[in-house]
Amino acid sequence: MTADALVVFVILGVTVALFVSDRLRLDLVALMSLLALVLTGSISPTQALAGFSDGVVIMIAGLFVVSGALFRTGIAAGLGRWLGRAAGSSERRLLVLVMLVTGALSGFMSSTGTVAVMLPVVVSLARRAGLSPSKFLLPVAIASLLGGMLTLIGTPPNVVVSQQLQTQGLPGFNFFAFTPLGVVMLALGVVFMVTIGRRWLPARAPIVEPDGADGAARASLADLAERYGLPSRIFRTVVPPSGLVGATLAELALPERFQVQVLAVDTAPEAVRDGRRSRRHLARSKTIGPGTRLDEGDRVLLQGPRADVAAFAEAYGIDVVRVVAGETGLLPANLATGEVLPTPRSRWLGETIAGLRFRDRFGLQVVGVLRGGATITDGLGALTLRFGDTLLVQGPRKALALLVRERFDAVVLSEAAEGDAPAPAAERAPVALIIMLGMLLAMTLGWATPVIAVLIAAVAMVLTRCLSMDDAYRSVNWEAVVLIAGILPMATALEVTGGMQLVVDALVSAVGPYGPHAMMIGLFVLTSIASQLISNTATTVLLAPIAFQAALTLDVSPYPLLMTVALAASTAFATPVASPVNTLVLGPGQYRFGDFLRVGLALQGLVLIATVVLVPLLFPL
Repeated sequence: MTADALVVFVILGVTVALFVSDRLRLDLVALMSLLALVLTGSISPTQALAGFSDGVVIMIAGLFVVSGALFRTGIAAGLGRWLGRAAGSSERRLLVLVMLVTGALSGFMSSTGTVAVMLPVVVSLARRAGLSPSKFLLPVAIASLLGGMLTLIGTPPNVVVSQQLQTQGLPGFNFFAFTPLGVVMLALGVVFMVTIGRRWLPARAPIVEPDGADGAARASLADLAERYGLPSRIFRTVVPPSGLVGATLAELALPERFQVQVLAVDTAPEAVRDGRRSRRHLARSKTIGPGTRLDEGDRVLLQGPRADVAAFAEAYGIDVVRVVAGETGLLPANLATGEVLPTPRSRWLGETIAGLRFRDRFGLQVVGVLRGGATITDGLGALTLRFGDTLLVQGPRKALALLVRERFDAVVLSEAAEGDAPAPAAERAPVALIIMLGMLLAMTLGWATPVIAVLIAAVAMVLTRCLSMDDAYRSVNWEAVVLIAGILPMATALEVTGGMQLVVDALVSAVGPYGPHAMMIGLFVLTSIASQLISNTATTVLLAPIAFQAALTLDVSPYPLLMTVALAASTAFATPVASPVNTLVLGPGQYRFGDFLRVGLALQGLVLIATVVLVPLLFPL
């Protein structure tokens, strides 16, 4: 081993260790690795920056934009609503449909985006059927990973292995080259989860009975407060001629003085009937903020401990009444309450609610935070958010759309409001569908290279107003883009220093004598294990060149070995940190490490067997 190769292996080892430790963001680690390679002279600055212009990086960024358009036009949510109508209350039927729809979506959207769409839908469906969401959320994560095997654009590892072939002067995998294998793997996953896997799934997440005549799994504000175990009640008061008239909420400082929070301010019906007030704010709340001014005849919805609310009422000489749970018209029509879960890589984590300027950014106020089974209601502004926290927020229902747009930072788990809010760009759904189908057709028939077809579709989505340019930028998971661009030079460094050949020689000497099928097994196991510890995209970037060189050494076709690497990279089932989708369902499903391990290892074994049997049939060695 040369000194240059040794330096690269040391940098690679430190990079993997930092990935596994999760102490630093993955994109930051990738950039540190890139800089280390340049500063040690392992690669040139030009080679280090080549990843940012690589077709794989550009294509993945474009796919995030297309995925964002499908989300904002309501196409993805429409599938969820259809699922609700078709599933019924049968656990097996619901499990099958949930996994099939999730897998189908994941074939065209990022797995993280797919789970962000499906998570609140599945929680709602499970509760409506009287079943624990724990029975469905882990299968959703698994289906999103298996669904990535369906198409070339289903997951970044597929694009990476195809690009590896093109870099070597060979035709890449076509758009539907993965589909036969993906269909089998998804079907295998569904059958496994419906039979053996279902028995290993816990039922820890609580079942919440549906509320409302339509049977939708919604809860009133009082129900949500009860679910969170808030040490308080919800009260109403009508502002009489008193010291409250003309005062702003900032001047009253109710949270600081009385530990009481104002949730809504609308017009009391009796004030309209006797002519004191117009119907302008009847059943429609004023915007709640420091500058909100109280007028005579305002009806104010309060949340706080009974004793503190009584102290506030006594101080201002007003009457308050407790709101009965389930009361009609509890919230004004323009307000909603929602449960919000920060994602594993959310920029909210480590920030205080005040520091996030939550009310200013989203027009919502945080009513409570659920952390580790305990509810926090005091000192919320200074509370530093951690992963696993669930926020109970309240405000204008249109404001929840802002949180939906922030889906890489948070997922809206449930919403308490009348009716269903339309998608932000629902009227553009047919246009978005046509553009997506055109992109798929262009890629399938070879009218344009995949990266150009994706870029055309992304630009067309913006030009046709399926999403704005700002929305397009928000749709891109920049951490994933920078991660890929930053880690690609590692493969270059291994190549130019001879490190790649050392790995290939070791792999071939270990399993090569047993034939190409043994090499497939070795590559699958190595890729699958690495994908449990670090990003499956980073794993594929590192192992795709090794698989190609191994094929040359064994004098076999590189296609089956690279396909094996791609399939193995999508089997990150066995730990809650193996993939962001696993971590995303960890809290809502109340899963433990062992839940992932039992289900994941068994399913990985089944996928390994199917890969070794089927891949050589479609891609002869």
